[in-house]
Amino acid sequence: MKYKAVIFDLDGTLLNTIDDLADSANRVLSSLCFPTHETEKYKYFVGNGIPKLIERCLPPDKQEYKEKALQLFIKDYELHSRDKTAPYPGINELLKALSDMGISMGVITNKAHSIAGEVVEYFMGKNIFCYVRGLDETIKAKPDPNGALSVAERLLVKPCDVLYVGDSGVDMQTALNAGFTPCGVTWGFRKEDELKENGAVYIVHTPGEIVSIVKGE
Repeated sequence: MKYKAVIFDLDGTLLNTIDDLADSANRVLSSLCFPTHETEKYKYFVGNGIPKLIERCLPPDKQEYKEKALQLFIKDYELHSRDKTAPYPGINELLKALSDMGISMGVITNKAHSIAGEVVEYFMGKNIFCYVRGLDETIKAKPDPNGALSVAERLLVKPCDVLYVGDSGVDMQTALNAGFTPCGVTWGFRKEDELKENGAVYIVHTPGEIVSIVKGE
């Protein structure tokens, strides 16, 4: 095998979460009597953690509501994080194939740590990943590498043995900062050009292609 472990981003890579994220944010905006946004716009609001999402979706002249909106969002999203969310086609088959190959797997996400593990377990089972690491007060959001490196440590692998799979420029930056090999997916929230501009070594259009990369084919 060319790689001993695969670490995944979550939103936009394993799970299509954009509808639930957008719906929760829009409910918060409506409750505060602010304009809402089309779901497509949220693909560019997400990626740097929930506080940044809230900052981006609030009107520029209403940033003083950021803390209130953040708390409202967390409460709403905890109730609705599974309404429309689903794994992307081929993801569960990919995870089974990697597991059968003996590849260690983990997740690093800017989604809140308290939510990340529950969502992953609900949609992909309890024992697929060795470690799921979400964002909390102990680590900085991606592209800071510390959270990603903590996952590699749990997987007992060196950074050079990790293929990191994500859908955004932030993910590619995270991989490079951590010493992982960055692999960008085109089925997520961002465009192929963004992935290439931020250092993607591989670009894949279907989950099954990742198996060949791990094997070194």
